[in-house]
Parts: sequence; structure tokens; C-alpha cells
Amino acid sequence: MTDDTANRPKTPMLDRVTLPSDLKSLSDRELRQLADELRAETISAVSVTGGHLGAGLGVVELTVALHAVFDAPRDKIIWDVGHQCYPHKILTGRRDRIRTLRAEGGLSGFTKRSESPYDPFGAAHSSTSISAALGFVVAADLGGDPGDAVAVIGDGSMSAGMAFEAMNNAGHLNKRLFVVLNDNEMSIAPPVGALSSYLSRLYAGAPFQDLKAVAKGAVSFLPEPFQEGARRAKEMLKGLTVGGTLFEALGFSYVGPIDGHDLDQMLPVLRTVHARATGPMLIHVITKKGKGYAPAEAARDRGHATARFDVLTGEQKKTPSNAPSYTKVFAQALMDEATRDEKIVAVTAAMPDGTGLNLFAERFPRRCFDVGIAEQHAVTFSAGMAAGGLKPFCALYSTFLQRGYDQVVHDVAIQRLPVRFAIDRAGLVGADGATHAGAFDVAFLANLPGIVVMAAADEAELVHMVATAAAHDEGPIAFRFPRGEGVGVEMPERGIPLEIGKGRIMQQGARVAILSFGTRLGEVMKAAEALAARGITPTVADARFAKPLDRDMILDLAAKHEVLLTVEEGAIGGFGSHVAQLLAEEGVFDAGLKFRSMVLPDVFIDQASPEAMYRIAGLDAGHIEAKVLEVLGVAVVGKRA
Repeated sequence: MTDDTANRPKTPMLDRVTLPSDLKSLSDRELRQLADELRAETISAVSVTGGHLGAGLGVVELTVALHAVFDAPRDKIIWDVGHQCYPHKILTGRRDRIRTLRAEGGLSGFTKRSESPYDPFGAAHSSTSISAALGFVVAADLGGDPGDAVAVIGDGSMSAGMAFEAMNNAGHLNKRLFVVLNDNEMSIAPPVGALSSYLSRLYAGAPFQDLKAVAKGAVSFLPEPFQEGARRAKEMLKGLTVGGTLFEALGFSYVGPIDGHDLDQMLPVLRTVHARATGPMLIHVITKKGKGYAPAEAARDRGHATARFDVLTGEQKKTPSNAPSYTKVFAQALMDEATRDEKIVAVTAAMPDGTGLNLFAERFPRRCFDVGIAEQHAVTFSAGMAAGGLKPFCALYSTFLQRGYDQVVHDVAIQRLPVRFAIDRAGLVGADGATHAGAFDVAFLANLPGIVVMAAADEAELVHMVATAAAHDEGPIAFRFPRGEGVGVEMPERGIPLEIGKGRIMQQGARVAILSFGTRLGEVMKAAEALAARGITPTVADARFAKPLDRDMILDLAAKHEVLLTVEEGAIGGFGSHVAQLLAEEGVFDAGLKFRSMVLPDVFIDQASPEAMYRIAGLDAGHIEAKVLEVLGVAVVGKRA
């Protein structure tokens, strides 16, 4: 009988890992094998689901090293932004569900506290990890959950002021805290600004193993083979302004830069600092976004966000559409206006591709500004340019504009500066879920004195609203539009400025008036068609403006109909609330008008397709039809829940 043990297939290392604790029993050689298998599993999963691929591939080895050294979930590992958390999810008991990423009822594309104890803090907006980690550290000191806290933050996220506010506080408190600076020279777009240049100088021209910028206090933490190289590096840098100086000034001991794809470097360093650190420690690792998958490495965005794709070729499986995206329509309309008005400038916060301003930058490079992940600065920078006589368009996602709200109030609205806010990703956005939903901008903008707030019903209206904003110099103005493709309407040759505060009647009817604000108009028209089949022909109007309201049109609709229904892609407190306020002040309710407002429900809706999310929210054609029938008192068999 022969021994065929050597010929038997080996059990994949990833199959031996159910939870991070399983990594403790693996040798360093086995951890390297695990990293290779983890990368392949991540690629395979995202090819099925779509999602944020490049960031996760860049931190595969780092993920393995952190979980091999630290003791999650007792130790809190916080991923900032969270795009890179897919390998982490695979290692923390969610491998069997990883192909449900970003789907209805599946795993979130970001870390999520309610999903796993290994996700100690939900992160889907950048630059929050150090603040949260410091909070965990102080909580542990005061009798809360024990354990270390590790913030993994990218170089793009580090450009936000909040990260430095947290580091300044952490340095002052001088508590044991680990910050891993994941430096891949690539956030969603190439990083911009002085910090990016500073980080580049830290590792230019020297081998990683020299650890050329090791701080004084950190040298003793290093394994012996690294200490001599660190001392040589410090000698080499005498008199220079590079190195760990910036982070040391904030009170951190600094180790790095080290190769974030070399476990032979990372494991000894992490083990040593874990064993011996007493205060705040910054470990600077250099990684490559999209590492190990050629199509991602070759892509301009390093595979940041991808649809489902073929693993062998990297070819994405996108659904073809005949209609242009709202984002592209905005960019083309803005470029058209800018050709006629040299005072028009554009500002984005690390999202040139996402907002379409990459196209504007190609055409007008001197008039386009990417300020990095810094929405507060983007708003006030725009305010300064407006005060200086320019016409700034500040293009931000709705969910990111929230981060600059104080600046919108104090630096723009109070001073009545004509900043034009182009608000992309309005409404429910699909697979990115609740953290990226554009649910609140109408409510938090329309309550500001002197601001104009518009919403495009379709892509042609968006072109006219860009023209309206370009022509408006009396104060701030905002227009919102959704993610995805338009509805395929005929496009105008050029935008024509709208009359401020004036809506339009889409069809005349009787008994019921439906007043739509934004791109739910298409669903309203479908509902009107279904109602007409029942013998009820509603009047349909497109409000266009949430502020100022079209007072005459709304009061006329209220006077001539039994029922007035508003429909919007926003939260309570937005367009419908302003209409209700007008009707109450005018005493319309005393005359017996039945008024209802259809808004997003008072819950955060998890990821699904946009169509499914609006069905869940009760804002599709079927629910609009049912609401009208309910208010009219018409019984409907099999009415939707």
C-alpha cells in the first residue's frame, strides 16, 4: 500500500479560517498563502456583485496582518471609509454571504454595527475613523468596552480637517491608539494638495526597509533588524523637513513607510508596536490600489467602483441605456454655459468623475478645482470666489453636502453669496444604501432665508436649471438631480433660464391634483394613467421649485380640487412641509381641502436597487395611485401594503 499524502489536494487556507481568531494558529508562511487566497476570493465575489474592488485589493495583506496581530472584536479595527472592508468581511464570519454584497437583504458595502460585532463602527463617509477610535480608547479607560483601537485611514481621507482635529486631540490625551495610514496615492480620484506631496516625499528615493522616517520614540519599538536601518535613515534626513515631523508635531510616534503588501515587513512591525506602544502611534504603509488584479491596476480609478465583471478579462457587464446619465447632462450643460461666461468656475471635493467635473476639467483646467475630501472647505472656498466676482458651481453629492452645512448657513446664506450648488445623487441611490442616500438636502436647504431650491423632473429640465443657476446672481441657488440615466426626453439645444419660483402644469384634470417635485414625476404620470383607467383624471403639476414656492399655482390647485397630493424624493420637512405651511397660513384647510404629502418614510432604508428602494418607501406609481384612491375613499381590492 503506497502513501499518497503528498498527492492529495491541500485544503485551501481560507477554508481553515472562519473567524479572525483562527489566524493566530497560522505560521507567517501560511498567512502569506491566506492573503493570496483572500485576494482571489475578493475578486471572485465582486465579479458577481459589483462594488468597490480596488480599495479592498489594496489592503488584503494589511487586513490579514491586522487580524493576525490584534484581537478583534475585543480590539476595534475601524476601516475608513469602508470601501476597503470586503476582505475584512470575508475573514470575520461573512464569507458565506459575501456574494450578497450591496444587494437587497444582503451585506452592506460598508462596515455596519448591526451586521457584525467585528464592525465596531459604521463608516461610509471618510475621515471619521481616528475620532471614533479615540472615543473607544477613552471609553475603555472609563470602564467601557476593553481593548485596543485601530483606525485604518487612507491618504485621501487624511486630507479632511476632521482627521487632523482627531489627531491633535489624540496627541494631547497621549493615550495608546493605533492609526494605520494606508497610503496608496489614490483615493477615488488622484489625491490632491500639500498633504499628498508631503506623503510622497516621505518615501521617495529610499527602500521601504530603511524606514527612512522613523520617529525617535518609535525606533526602540522596532525589531532589531530594522533598528539600524532606521538610525541610518534618520542620519540621512538630518536638516530636512521630511519624515515623521508632521505627525510627531501632533503627538504621534511614527513608523514607516513600510511596504503594505509585504507581510515579512508588516507582521514584525505590528507585533512590536502592539506589544510596546504606550501612546498614540502612526504606522505608515504604502499600498497599491487594485493590487494583484491586472484590469484594476490598469484602470484609471484602479477599479474603485465596478459593475459585475468577467474575472478573466475584467470586462464589466453594464446594462445598456439610450438615455444619458443625469451627471453627464449636468457636466455638458455646465460646459455649455462656461463657453459663454468666463466667470463660471467649478468645485468638487475628491469626486471629479462622480460629479462629471472631470469633463469640465479637461475643457477648462484653470477653472476647475478639486479640493480633496474637504466639503466644508469646498463650500467656503466657493463662497470666497463668489465674493470675488466669480460664478462658482459647487458640485457635491447630497450626502456629502451634509458635511458642509454649517458653511452653507454662515458663509453662503447669511452673506447672500451667489454660490450655485449642484446636488448629485439626490434621492435613493441603490446599492450604497442609507449612508449615501440624498434624503435630507431639500429639508436642510429650503429652511434658509434667501436661497432658491430646484429639482429637475428629467434631464431636459436639468439643462434649464443649470442655465437658471448660471443666470442667478441674487443669492445662493441649488438644484438637485438623481443618480443614473435620464428618462429619454428630447433634449434642448441649450438651457433657457426658468422664471424663479414658477412651476408648470403637465396635464389638466379634476377632483385630484398631484404636485410633484423632482424625478418622481415619471411615476406620477404612470399613476395618473392608471387612475384615468378608473375614471379619475388628476391634474398633474411639476413644482420645479421648493423655494420659493409657486404660490399662485399651488393655491389655484387647492381651490379647484378636492384633493392635493405632493410627491417628493426627500425626507419629512422638505417640499411637502413647505406646501402645507403655505396652505395653513392661507386658511385653505378651513375650506375642506384634503391634503396629503408623500415623502420618504422616517426610517433609513437599506441597500437595494433604486426601484426596489422606492417601492419600499411607498413612492412608486402603484403607491401613488393607491394613496389617491385612499384619500378619495375608493376601496381597492388587493391594495399594496
